[in-house]
Amino acid sequence: MTRPLPAINPSACEVAAELALVSGAPRLTSARVPLLRQITVLDEYGSQRQIAIPAERALTVYVDRQELVTLMTLGAAPEWLVLGWLCNQRLIGEVSEIESVTVDWEVGAAAVKTHAGIANLAERTARRVVTSGCGQGTVFGDVLAQAAELRLPDPALARIRQSTLYAVLEQMRLRNSIHRQAGSVHGCALFCGTRMLLAVEDVGRHNAIDTIAGWMALHGLGGNDKLFYTTGRLTSEMVLKAAHMGVPIVVSRNGITAMGHGLAEQLGMTLFGRAANRHFICYSGLARFDAEPEPQRPTVRVAIG
Repeated sequence: MTRPLPAINPSACEVAAELALVSGAPRLTSARVPLLRQITVLDEYGSQRQIAIPAERALTVYVDRQELVTLMTLGAAPEWLVLGWLCNQRLIGEVSEIESVTVDWEVGAAAVKTHAGIANLAERTARRVVTSGCGQGTVFGDVLAQAAELRLPDPALARIRQSTLYAVLEQMRLRNSIHRQAGSVHGCALFCGTRMLLAVEDVGRHNAIDTIAGWMALHGLGGNDKLFYTTGRLTSEMVLKAAHMGVPIVVSRNGITAMGHGLAEQLGMTLFGRAANRHFICYSGLARFDAEPEPQRPTVRVAIG
């Protein structure tokens, strides 16, 4: 079964290919809203001008009429976001458990209808952890216990060359993005080798990665041979979500936390941070990395006097 992917503003959600849906894929709306808002500002020179800012909005998720969570989002691909959030929270195992996802921006709600309900939903969502950083997300349950259940591919089967890393960074640098137009958003992308499969921007990195997770689940796409890119910090939640998606290699323009590093070491993930242009730090998982070292740059000395 194939069908065209819904038209989405390419500056916020860019899809590289049309893929077949998994068997039993849920029915989805294609709810779209403006992603930018024009406002008048006053600058330091006393001049008034028009600028664009991201149009953040609230989306409350209901599962079988039970209110579960409110996500703050741009709304570039809200149906994928909801599916990915349910997958990454381990509330569903397969998207075929969902009958439909209906997003209505007039009331700011996403109605999820399941085929047979979600077992022990109240108990499974009782322990709530507010995640770090901007666009705060929510993780249910014990993070470390979730990590113990995950298995990623052997380093011999999932590797990355330094030249591939550079090619990924260059593609992300050249993208025409919401961030270029208005700032104030995070971006994430999924790559297979040097081919970008999907790029998403949202007000929070958690929404962006969940949207990618939903798209992957909807099309039955595994993560074993994939690379995940994010502009956000490599915190424990981001590392765990990438691992839930089966992606063993993660690249960030930002840095890392101690808990994020510890989880990556435990899971055997390869993490790159401070990655931009031809600069990077490989924090963990050296066994997956085929280094092609740059020549040492000469030290620049500045004469004084």
